[in-house]
Amino acid sequence: MNVVKLHDTDSFVGIILEIRIMDITENKTYNSSIVYGSLLMAESRKIADLLLRNADSAQWHHAIVIENILQKRSTVTAKKQGHLIKNRLILMNKALWVLVRDGSAEVASQALLAAAIKHSRLIGDFLDTIMRQHWQTFTKKINVKDWNLYLEQCAQIDPQVDTWKATTRSKLKQIVFRILAEAKYIDNTKTCNLIPISLSPEVKTYLVKNKEDYVLSCMDIT
Repeated sequence: MNVVKLHDTDSFVGIILEIRIMDITENKTYNSSIVYGSLLMAESRKIADLLLRNADSAQWHHAIVIENILQKRSTVTAKKQGHLIKNRLILMNKALWVLVRDGSAEVASQALLAAAIKHSRLIGDFLDTIMRQHWQTFTKKINVKDWNLYLEQCAQIDPQVDTWKATTRSKLKQIVFRILAEAKYIDNTKTCNLIPISLSPEVKTYLVKNKEDYVLSCMDIT
């Protein structure tokens, strides 16, 4: 594990933030693919069911395009969101897919957050650094300044972040904050007050059993 220390002179005066670079995938870059959707629980339950039924490509096409099981207005949107959800879920195993499909709202949302974190370090590192630091310093809400500071830190790790347009940065902030609200880490996307989190036994057991240390660290921040 590498550690990059960054001095923050804005939101956390005099505090050194540590961004832990975890080897969760071979591609150690931040990507903006999450702009296509937040946790998408209703849609994810349906995609998890397709995965659990071992649907082939023809069955996927029929379900997403013909039946429009995701209930999207356009085929393009359905395909993009279906692809995003599938790419998240296939990083985990069938045990998590069952939690997504059959679990309570709390269990399913935490299972989906776990998959989203493994799929995108942009989400995981925000939780593991900014959100954790807020709890440690008794700063009980997040704001756009925190997000902008975070992207500056990301750019020092992955220079391509600096090439993202302002609209992309804004959209990513909306998606990440919405994910945090859906997973009950903040109360909503307007006030953004932090909420103490308690991981469900089912999700925590899955993460420990499957040695998802990075994901568990990002989620267990209070």
